[in-house]
Amino acid sequence: MRVINLLIGQSRMLMGLEVGMAALVWLLIPLLAAVGAGLWGSWANRTRRARSDGPELDGYARFREAMEKSRSGS
Repeated sequence: MRVINLLIGQSRMLMGLEVGMAALVWLLIPLLAAVGAGLWGSWANRTRRARSDGPELDGYARFREAMEKSRSGS
C-alpha cells in the first residue's frame, strides 16, 4: 500500500512545481484574504458616507432620554 505525504515541505515535487514555488503559492492565500477583506470593508462602508452618523446619534439621544425618565420615576 502506498502512503501519500500531504506536507508540502516534505515532498520533492507537487504537480510538477518545485517545493519553493509551492511555498509561494501558499503565500498567496493570506494575500487573497487581505484583498477580500479590503473589498468587503469598502462594500460594507458604502452607505456610511451618504447617511453619516445622524440616525445613530438620534437613537442614542432617545435612549438617554428614556434612561433619564426611568431613573427619575424610581
